[in-house]
Order: sequence, then C-alpha cells, then structure tokens
Amino acid sequence: MTIFGKKSEPLAVYDDITTGLKEVYKRHLLPLEKEYKFHEIQSPMLEDPDFDGKPLVMLIGQYSTGKTTFIRYLLERDFPGMRIGPEPTTDNFHIISHAEEEGKIPGNVLAVDSSKPFRHLQQFGGTFLTRFESSQTNAEVLKSVTILDTPGVLAGEKQLVNRGYEFTGVLKWFAERADRIILLFDAHKLDISDEFKSAIQAIRKNEDKIRIVLNKADMMTHQQLMRVYGALMWSLARILQNPEVSRVYVGSFWNQPLLYEGNRELFEVEQDDLFDDLQALPRFAIVRRLNDLIKRAKSAKVNALIVSHLKSQMPMMGKEGKKKDLIKNLSDVFQTIQNVHGVPAADFPDVENMKEKLRKQDFTKFPAFEKNLIARVDKMLSEDIPRIMNLLPGEEQEKNRQGLGAIKGGVFEKVAMPYGKGIDAGIGENIWIVTRDKAKYDEVFSSLEQQNGKVTGRVARDELVKSKLSNNVLGKIWRLADHDQDGLLDNEEFALAMHLIKVKCEGSQIPDELPAHLIPPSQRNED
Repeated sequence: MTIFGKKSEPLAVYDDITTGLKEVYKRHLLPLEKEYKFHEIQSPMLEDPDFDGKPLVMLIGQYSTGKTTFIRYLLERDFPGMRIGPEPTTDNFHIISHAEEEGKIPGNVLAVDSSKPFRHLQQFGGTFLTRFESSQTNAEVLKSVTILDTPGVLAGEKQLVNRGYEFTGVLKWFAERADRIILLFDAHKLDISDEFKSAIQAIRKNEDKIRIVLNKADMMTHQQLMRVYGALMWSLARILQNPEVSRVYVGSFWNQPLLYEGNRELFEVEQDDLFDDLQALPRFAIVRRLNDLIKRAKSAKVNALIVSHLKSQMPMMGKEGKKKDLIKNLSDVFQTIQNVHGVPAADFPDVENMKEKLRKQDFTKFPAFEKNLIARVDKMLSEDIPRIMNLLPGEEQEKNRQGLGAIKGGVFEKVAMPYGKGIDAGIGENIWIVTRDKAKYDEVFSSLEQQNGKVTGRVARDELVKSKLSNNVLGKIWRLADHDQDGLLDNEEFALAMHLIKVKCEGSQIPDELPAHLIPPSQRNED
C-alpha cells in the first residue's frame, strides 16, 4: 500500500523465459497494440506459437541460385516436394519441418491450425495459401530448426507476371519471425532484378538476421571470383543502404566435385563460419525473441504516437480533406513527433508503406493519447524484461546439459579427414607428427646442458628465444610442452616445444590446451 492508499502492482514471478515473454506481452504490450490499431497498421497480433516455435531459417534468392539444393546439403537427404532445376522450380513458400513420418500439409490447413504460427497468413488471401505448404521429414537437423524455402525471385520478362498475392508482404511477414535470413546469389548471375531489389528492401529492417551467400563459386577461377565478389558488394551497398560492408560467405553448397579447386581452402573456411553461425541458432533463439519483443514494443509506442497525433489534428468539418492532407505530408508529421517526443528517426516506419495503410483507416475513430498505456510498456521494458533476462544463464546451462544448444545431424555432424594444417597437422595419424623433424630437434637437445636426460627452463630458454617469438608466446609454448609439469623438458617435450614454435612461426595460433594428437607418446598411457 502506498502513502496515497493506492495498491502497487506486485512483481510477477516467471518460471521460464518463454512463459515470461508471453505474459508480459499480453499484460503490457497487447493493450497498447489493440488500442492504437497496431495489428491493422503495422503487424498482426502475436500468439503462443510465435513464442514456442523452433528457430526458423529463411532462404531468399532469384531462381536457380541453389536454394533448394542448399537445404538438401544441410539435411543430407531429400524431402517431400523437393524440386531442383535451372528454371523457377520452387513456386511455393515451402516450410520443411520435422516429423517421424514423411508427408505434406497444404497451406489452407496450416493457416487454421492454432498450434502453428501461421494463422495470420490468411490476410494474404486464398491465392497465397494455395502457394503455401509444409513438408515433414525425419531429418535430425529439423529436430532443432525449421527451414523456409521461398519462391525463386523472378527476373527479366518473368517479373511482369502477377503472382496473385503480395509477394514482398509475405516475405516481410516471415522475415520478422525468422531467426536467420540467408540471401543466396549465383556467382554467374549477379544482376539484381527489380523484384529481388523490392524483396531485399522489404526485409532490410531485419539486417541483423541476414547472411549473404555467394553460391556456385567453384565454377570460377580465383581472379574471376574476386571480380564477382567486388561487384556483389557494390550492388548490395546501394540496395541495403548500409555504410558497413556486409559479410559475404563464398562457396559451393552441394555435393558435386569442385570445378576449380584453387579456392578449396577458402570454401571450407567460409562454410565452417556460416554453419557455425547456423548451428548456434537454438542457443540464441530465446535471446532473439527477447530482442524482437523489445523492437516490437518500440514500434508499438511510435505507432501510438502517430495515431494519437493524427487524431488530434482532425477538425470538426472537412475531415476527409484533412485526412488526405495529413497522409500527403506524413513526413512532416513524423518530424513533428520526433521533435516533440524525442523519438529517433530510425524508429519510424516506412513512410510510403504507412501512407498506404492509413488510407484505409478512419482517422475520426482513432483514440486520443493515453499516457497510462505508454507507461505500462515503459515499465515492461525497464522492469519485466531485465528480470526475464536474469533467467538466461540458467536456461542456457539447462539447454547445454540436455544437448539442445546446437543443431545436430546432417552437414553439422562434421567428419574431419585425417589431415590438418598448423596445430591440426597429424590428427588421425598413428605416427606422432613431431617425429618427422625429431631427429633434427634431438641434435639440438643433445648439445644442451642436461640433468638426468632433461633440460631446465634456463637452458631451454636460451634455445627457444632464437625463434624471436615474444616471451608471452614462449611461456605458453613451455607450459604446453612440459606436459608432465615437472619443470623440465625431456627429449620428446623439447621436440614438442620446437614443433609448436614452428607452427606459430608459420602463422597458426597456439591453443590453450595441448591437443590429444600432440601429447608425447611416452606420456599418453598416463592420461
């Protein structure tokens, strides 16, 4: 009880993050959205499946860029409805999810299933729903993630064909709910069509989720690839309008022999980086939902300010004319709100899209500014969200304990060849890799002052510093080489130290712990 006799609202207790997000959304944010027509103007209402679903990976690209082949490469198996060809073969929005039995579900069924997050797709009409389907297959990868294959974006005269539904609107809807968006480009077809440009601009506000892939790069020489890479970066900079250079992953994501092998090592490193990013999605899915809810709350607040401001400008007479004038000068309206309320310009919605939505609204039915609703959302952001975030470490530990923190199966089950470079050289070999140069190292060892067949740190230092490596690096090498931790180096440990120096001087990193394949043979039985 406060001093004024008003009862303060008790702090809510949340058992887990997902439940907490559902509750704070329904209690604090949803009333603001409903009051100011956020669902009609900006984005549909969130439902429980929007919080519960697996991470969603969305693929977008022009036709014949290898989207479906990329999915097959991830899963390492075919799936129902898979079609691959040089022309536009994927003409549907195609969800690929996990089930014990293979099958397909049509879009009209998906859109009425309350257990799935697709009910709001009904707003795009029956034509779209006939172009929407789900395939289910028993792939290990899909136990942790769901994949969306989109229709090949059209180019040339094909762009003139009317799809019968709002293509970019559907892309935007899925992009807002996706955890990762992969933009695929064909190294041989860099021309970005008008439809593809519109598609990229529709998802641009989700730039933190976008990963760009230059596919089919093995069909080019190194020089050709560099030219294509530069041209793609230039084109994307103009469309994304981002001062920062986007990371482009280069490779050929299929199981066919490479045409030009000169870039094999580059492709392997790029593939590992991209798949490591995808593999961690289950671990960061909850963080992404937290982030998306915060962004949605900011958008809902801005929407409330816009709607209430438009309401305040409506006269008693000449309402329709005033409405047209406000829509025409919507940029000025945004500027006024920005100045009065201190809202950053980046938080406002797209002007042209907002104009289109407002033309369908009756401004006289808009509500006036309600400070209490805004205050409830501010309280959610300042109190409830931080308390929910405190649950993150515990949930992450539990996920990792259960083995649910990363995608498993398919291409993510990395099987390394018994070959490596740098510190990995010798992995999988029966012979200790240091043995190759051990005779040379033994000659040096024999020339040093020894105590019972071992050299002290003082003696070893005089030899190791000849490498001109820093004391910090040499100290790390000494710690790894002195595997039995007796403060001395025998002939095997000394050879290991010289091998690690060689690895470092050739440009590789020294690990924090000694890999199993580098442990001296005489000490392996002790571990």
